[in-house]
Amino acid sequence: MNKVIQLQDLGLKDYKDTWDYQEELFKAIVDSKIKNRRENAGLQTKNYFLFVQHPHVYTLGKSGDLDNLLLNEKQLADKGATFYKINRGGDITYHGPGQIVGYPILDLENFFTDIHKYLRFLEEMVILTLAEYGLKAERSPGETGVWLDVGTPFARKICAMGVRASRWVTMHGFALNVNADLGYFDNIIPCGIRGKAVTSLHVELGKTKVDETEVKTKLLKHFKNLFEAELLVNEI
Repeated sequence: MNKVIQLQDLGLKDYKDTWDYQEELFKAIVDSKIKNRRENAGLQTKNYFLFVQHPHVYTLGKSGDLDNLLLNEKQLADKGATFYKINRGGDITYHGPGQIVGYPILDLENFFTDIHKYLRFLEEMVILTLAEYGLKAERSPGETGVWLDVGTPFARKICAMGVRASRWVTMHGFALNVNADLGYFDNIIPCGIRGKAVTSLHVELGKTKVDETEVKTKLLKHFKNLFEAELLVNEI
């Protein structure tokens, strides 16, 4: 089993270009697995972890409801935002500057074959990271992602998640609001959940700006420990 994960930080990158890149890496891993099965080729499958930030964009998961986007095409253009219907789970969400997006593209057969456990580990990574900033983050029953003040009228989501998996290979991932402009969430019903707010780390800490590099470092520390993985930094 290959527990080495190649880390790439893509910086600010267009959503569609990043999606295409994910698909390319995903397909290469799946193709290796098919070749191994058919030909007993003994190929070692690779794993990746992509960090990225996107220009303003709304994405709708395959089971999502388009009515949860509250803007028409002209209004999207006026806000400098784009929209894509994509092949992950979940409903609608927003990505934009100030949000740390992570896309683990893993062959789970290198780690464990349990999608539920995979999602819980991603949530735990974020929960442990936020604890280092003095925040008590937690899961909300039946609602994937990471929340604050669960079970109160003040429940608010700080990290959204949506993944795709095929042949135990994952893509898509999580979006943690760190310095995000929360006004963009007013244009959707986030994740299709009415009546619950969205927040960002800088708002919770009362800071103008949080060090995003520091947050990434903390996320990777917990990711590495949870998955018992070795991280290899790849320059691109």
